[in-house]
Amino acid sequence: MTASKILAAVAVALLAATGAQAETYDGVHTVHSTVSRSEVASQAVAAARAGDAYSEGATAGAQPFSSTADRSAVRAEAVAKAHDPLQSLDRRAFYRDEVPQAYKKPSVSFTRQAGL
Repeated sequence: MTASKILAAVAVALLAATGAQAETYDGVHTVHSTVSRSEVASQAVAAARAGDAYSEGATAGAQPFSSTADRSAVRAEAVAKAHDPLQSLDRRAFYRDEVPQAYKKPSVSFTRQAGL
């Protein structure tokens, strides 16, 4: 046999020996509690009434909210956004994050003005 075949066999044997080691099984562990059943039951009732400590705001239900904005101003802004044909353009959707000139709002107004 050549030296390379011997070294390869030794390497495979070492890998097999290290991979064959496993954890030992200690069996089922017993629990030694110092709390009585009635105390555990009362703690469970208190935890159930406290609600979910790990819940997020979306599942927490209705939250109180008080706005400081004027209702008419909010409505006027919503109407202006609804009538703006270019309001949904996102510059991240275009090459190099630049909205093409064809999509930009014109600087000249096309509305008719009364001639005086």
